[in-house]
Amino acid sequence: MLLEVQNLKVYFYTRRGVVRAVDDVNLNLDKGEIVGLAGESGSGKSTIGYAIMRLVPNPGKIEGGKMLFKGENILDLDEDTFRRNYRWKKISMVFQGSMSGFTPVFKIKDQIVEVLKIHGWNGDYDERVKELFKMVNLDPSLAEKYPHELSGGQKQRAFIAMALALNPEVLIADEPTTALDVVVQEYILNLLKQLRKDLNLSIIFITHDLALLSEISDRNYILYAGKIMESGPSEIIFKKPRHPYTSLLIESIATLDKDIIKGISGFMPDLSTPPKGCRFNTRCPFAKDVCFNEEPEFKKFSDGDEVACWLY
Repeated sequence: MLLEVQNLKVYFYTRRGVVRAVDDVNLNLDKGEIVGLAGESGSGKSTIGYAIMRLVPNPGKIEGGKMLFKGENILDLDEDTFRRNYRWKKISMVFQGSMSGFTPVFKIKDQIVEVLKIHGWNGDYDERVKELFKMVNLDPSLAEKYPHELSGGQKQRAFIAMALALNPEVLIADEPTTALDVVVQEYILNLLKQLRKDLNLSIIFITHDLALLSEISDRNYILYAGKIMESGPSEIIFKKPRHPYTSLLIESIATLDKDIIKGISGFMPDLSTPPKGCRFNTRCPFAKDVCFNEEPEFKKFSDGDEVACWLY
């Protein structure tokens, strides 16, 4: 296994209490695999990505768990060692809203070269930038442009190029298609699939859009209120979902054969005072007494699906 996240806990310490944004999450990623993290806004998807990069913003802290990269617990490393040996070299990230992540007063090339210099890249900087731009199907001459001179799709691909600058083995893509039209979204998805094939790249694809996820992921983790509700192969998650939350999310996807799009009633719970038992209990149409008193354990099925639900 390339990357294993075990019992990860990320808490934010605020004036109104401790917000348990990620609470005892387990996931894994194999070489050359695309794994999806999906759920509503506030479910903890992006926080997991930041935790893997060890970039959880204040007042957040990683309060427990392990993150094993090829067997080494990278949470045990000091910040300097992790920055020099792992961040961007072995694990990189395309941040949510990365189209605005470039500094507007510097050319794109200069910002990518800065990454190469900081991490001690041994080679020709100009040639590396050209190589990266070709990798993401951009004309290398665009590297001489300022960020505002590129379209949204071009900036997104340029940021993907920067994330690949040091040949990482894992790429975390946090909502990489946000604010892009459907044609460019499809282009970005196809690009990521091609990069996985060409570079044997492992990708964690974070999104709230299950329709996008169905096109790209091999396996998926469905998150709600800092907990994983269900995980399994894409063909199971999308064709035979077992958890009520997963089913409701899929029913909310707009398709041509639907006359009515169903939403999920209610709101995400306050994670400073999470509900007892299953965190989805206040919105679940199948909730029973045990759901309000005891947290369900994961039930494993022979088809690879795992579900935390008292229905099973």
